[in-house]
Amino acid sequence: MTARLRIVSALALGVALGACSEPIDLDLRGKIGGPVDTSAAAQMATENRPEPDDRGIISYPNYQVAVAKRGDTLSSLATRIGLPATELARFNGMKVDDPLRKDELVALPRRVSEPSPLTGADVTGPIKPATSVDVATLAGSAIERASPTAPSVNRVVSGTEPVRHKVERGETAFTIARLYDVSPRSLAEWNGLDKDFALREGQLLLIPVAQKIPAATTKSNAVPVPGSGSPTPTPPSASKPLPAVTPPAASAGAAAGTAAVAATPKPAKPVADIGQAQATPAKSDMVMPVSGSIIRDYSKGRNEGIDISAGAGTAVKAAASGQVASISTTAEGVKFLLIRHPGDLITVYTHLDNITVQKGDAVSRGQSIGKVRSGDPSFLHFEVRKGFESTDPMGYLPG
Repeated sequence: MTARLRIVSALALGVALGACSEPIDLDLRGKIGGPVDTSAAAQMATENRPEPDDRGIISYPNYQVAVAKRGDTLSSLATRIGLPATELARFNGMKVDDPLRKDELVALPRRVSEPSPLTGADVTGPIKPATSVDVATLAGSAIERASPTAPSVNRVVSGTEPVRHKVERGETAFTIARLYDVSPRSLAEWNGLDKDFALREGQLLLIPVAQKIPAATTKSNAVPVPGSGSPTPTPPSASKPLPAVTPPAASAGAAAGTAAVAATPKPAKPVADIGQAQATPAKSDMVMPVSGSIIRDYSKGRNEGIDISAGAGTAVKAAASGQVASISTTAEGVKFLLIRHPGDLITVYTHLDNITVQKGDAVSRGQSIGKVRSGDPSFLHFEVRKGFESTDPMGYLPG
C-alpha cells in the first residue's frame, strides 16, 4: 500500500500543477502591441530529465524506464537491460524489431537491478526525493569515484517522481501538455519524441516535473515599461504626521470656522482584515469526503494527504464547492479527480470508481462525485493543496 500511495502523491502533485484555469497562449497573440508578460512561461518551466546510468536505466521508487541510445532497436535495448524482448515489446505496444530514436523512453514491465556505481550511477538505488538525499553519502561516493585527471560529474540522484500518462486514442502531445500545463517541447524532450511529436496508443509518457518558482520573483524583479518612468519615491512628509500647529486667536467668524472643523467627525478607525472578504474555504467550509477513520495521517514529503478508511462502493462527496479541474487514471489504473476552489485551493481525491461528474462541471459541497474503489483495505486518499504545496487537510475539515 505504501508504494501505491507514493504513486498517488506524485500523480496528484503533477496534475495539481497543471490545474491552471488560464488557457495557454503559445503564440502570445494576446500580448501583441503591448508589453510581453513572461510570468506564465516561468510558471511552466520544468526541470531537466535525470541522467540514466550506463545501461540507460532511470530508476524511481515505483517504476523504472530505459533511455534508448542512437541505433538501438527494442531487441538490443532489451538485451542491454536484461529483459526478454517479447515482454518489453508487449508492455509498450511495440514490435521486437522496432527501431528506437535516441533518448526515446521505454517503460519497464518489472524492475531490473538498481543503478549503482558499477553501472555508472553515483549511488545505489532509485532516485530519492530531494529532502531524503544523504548529502554526505553522495559526496563521499563522488570523491571515491573521482579520477585524478578528470573529475567525475555528479548526476541527478534526487527529485520528484514524475507522473506517468498512458496515451489513449485521439490524444496528442499538445492535448497532454495542456492537461498537465507543461510545454509540448518539454514533454517531447523528456520522452524523446520526434520532430512531429508523434505518439502511439498505449505509450507511457513521463510528465516533466515543474520547477518551483518563488512567488516573490515576479514582483521583486519587475522592470518598469520603457517610457513609463521610475516609481515615484514616498515623500518624507508621508512617512510621519506633520507637527501639531496651534492656530492664532481669530475673530468670531474665524472661531465659527474653527468650531465647524472641530465638529467634523473623525474618520472611522480601520478594521483589521480577518478574512471577511476572502473567498478561501475556511475550516468550517469543508466536509469530510467520506465517513470513516483516518488510517494514515498527513506527513509532508511522505503522505501528502490523509487516507480515510471506507468500504468499497461508499459514496465520495466533494469537500467544498468548486469546479472539476481534471479526471484521469494513472498507469497503475488508479483513478483520480481534482476540484479547483476559490483562493488557489485544490482538493484531490484518489482511489475512486464510478465517477459521476465530468471535467469542467461545477460541484457543490457535499455533492456525490463517485464511489470508493475496492481494495485491501479499501480507502479514499484525500489532499488539500494551496497552489503548488500540499497542506494538512485536517486544517480545513471539521474537528
